[in-house]
Amino acid sequence: MVKVEIVEEKDQQSSVNSPYASTSSSRHSSQESLSSISSELSAEETLYDRLNALVDIVPPTTRHRISTNVSKATSFVKTSGRVIGNIVWIVTTSALLVGLPLALSLEDEAKIVAQEREMMAQQQGAQQVTYPPAPGSNQTPQKGIVPPGF
Repeated sequence: MVKVEIVEEKDQQSSVNSPYASTSSSRHSSQESLSSISSELSAEETLYDRLNALVDIVPPTTRHRISTNVSKATSFVKTSGRVIGNIVWIVTTSALLVGLPLALSLEDEAKIVAQEREMMAQQQGAQQVTYPPAPGSNQTPQKGIVPPGF
């Protein structure tokens, strides 16, 4: 803790030139003048300056421990980011190199199967037109070509 003492000046000449000098000897007026000066100084002071001044308050062993923990945390974050980035790169390139051609070939296969079904349906329709069913058979004739899915 800081102990504040009021020091009486012996020399009146130096007290006239001092920015802290006051005409009143009361403690209240001197505290007001000191608070106004300190508020002017704190306006120019940055957050970095204030944190830098706190260095003397924290013991060196604690500062070293904090510094070590922060450096470990940053290196862990950097390493994890690098590893996760590499994993994402491997997965995406593998998906593009393997998955995209596979998906395209499956789509082509589905198109070929659909075309084969359509051709078989057309052939069956043509056979029914050229060879009508026998009159004694139990099969009912179709009412025309039915599109797939109906």
